Amino acid sequence: MSKSSLFLAGLCVAVLSTSASPRAVAQDLKKLDSDAAKTEQDVGDAVGRYCSNIAPSVGEARVAWQMKRLQELDGQIKKRIEELEAKEAEARDWVNKREEMLKRADEDIIAIYAKMRPEAAAAQLNLMDDSGAAAILSKLNPRAASTILNEMEAARAAKLADLISGPAKAASAAAPPVTPSPSAPPPADGKKS
Repeated sequence: MSKSSLFLAGLCVAVLSTSASPRAVAQDLKKLDSDAAKTEQDVGDAVGRYCSNIAPSVGEARVAWQMKRLQELDGQIKKRIEELEAKEAEARDWVNKREEMLKRADEDIIAIYAKMRPEAAAAQLNLMDDSGAAAILSKLNPRAASTILNEMEAARAAKLADLISGPAKAASAAAPPVTPSPSAPPPADGKKS
């Protein structure tokens, strides 16, 4: 109980016992005040003992919670690693498919398309997927490839040419630019010679 509630309780006792003398009421109030101070001191000691008694178990509970959280995070990280490994395997799959596509256009097929009429070859290549058609065209000699591309729709021919020149573009971008040789300066009088 708090000091004020003990005081009120004592006051109520004093009022109810109107037959008691004022001196007895004063003594009762002093006794109640000393009891309240003693009770507050006991409560403070009890709180301190309680805190010191539960401190180790609170520390253990905190460590247990942190360990549980670390295990959850570890599980999430392992799951994410598995997802990334699956994506990596998928990317490797695509690379392998592309390499297989390039191998599909072997020499026999190239020889067949080289001997076909350009209109017929263009019609068949229009029906193929872009990567397969680009692989075949890239292995044909330039003259045969150009006549076949000439027979195709302009948009399709441009797309195939872009696919074919993709590696060449990357190589030319890595190469240093060629600077033209300096030409002779114009004559001082401004006339062409």
